[in-house]
Amino acid sequence: MTLPTEMTYVDLPSPGGPEKMVLARGPLPEIRPGDMLIRVEAAGVNRPDVLQRQGHYPPPPGASPILGLEVAGEVVALGEGAEGFTIGDKVCGLANGGGYAEFCALPATQALPWPRGYDAARAAALPETFFTVWANVFQMADLVEGEKILIHGGSSGIGTTAIQLARAFGAEVFVTAGARAKCDACVSLGARRAINYREEDFKAVVLEETGGRGVDVILDMVGAPYFDRNIGSLAKDGRLSIIAFLGGASVEKANIAPILSKRLHVMGSAMRPRTAVEKEAIRDDLLDNVWPLLDEGDVAPVMHAVVPFSNVVEAHRLIEAGDHIGKIVMML
Repeated sequence: MTLPTEMTYVDLPSPGGPEKMVLARGPLPEIRPGDMLIRVEAAGVNRPDVLQRQGHYPPPPGASPILGLEVAGEVVALGEGAEGFTIGDKVCGLANGGGYAEFCALPATQALPWPRGYDAARAAALPETFFTVWANVFQMADLVEGEKILIHGGSSGIGTTAIQLARAFGAEVFVTAGARAKCDACVSLGARRAINYREEDFKAVVLEETGGRGVDVILDMVGAPYFDRNIGSLAKDGRLSIIAFLGGASVEKANIAPILSKRLHVMGSAMRPRTAVEKEAIRDDLLDNVWPLLDEGDVAPVMHAVVPFSNVVEAHRLIEAGDHIGKIVMML
């Protein structure tokens, strides 16, 4: 295709609320060695986008300042050394930035083919959550068949992905969520027990359900308010994987003695600062272990809303409201 010289993208003149985002026109992104240029058909909306919009999650050096970390679309150009795909391929991928635009430069090593039967919206709902869950639950926390996992924020995009992958690989799943409908959705995806954190103490429920043993892995995005109870909810040799601090990062009081007595592991990571080599390793694992499940329909993204690209402000308000179950995606 003949490429235009300009594209429409979401501009953020200054940090702040959703209304700070405006549509603008500007040049196409530079295609660096190893990059593919994607004509974006759909872009996922994620919590890191909200944090960046608010001024709390700046892009790493060299990354596009445009919001957006996951896209799906068509390969329209290849940079020097970009391998594995050809012009015209339909791909989705984890962008380092620049996803809220008609065109996005995507490292070829962070791209994946659309699963069988997928459209752009469903494909765009995959990268950010599947990269995050695979890296933190399976690579770092080493969840294996027969173990028990507690997933906080079970109805979020991360949570609904983690439930399905944990169940697909033979783990027993507990989750927390803040409403009955969200809890019901988590159970329908395979959670053994959904705990309404507004009505129940998740630590007490987990210990009761496991005969006092606790769970082997916890995936946490709340942070400080849950830290003490997370430590108390882990079994011997348990692993706490922290991926966000939605409730704050400063723990005022916690009993850390169980870390020693139960040989606990406390770890955490953010996806964006990871190196290209690390992201490629996650991508390769997903292709080998998860994409076959998506092709067969054994695992699938849970879609909450698909909105037009022009409604980016509304998309951010949806995710900030916290009432969604699954993913929010914008169509271009």
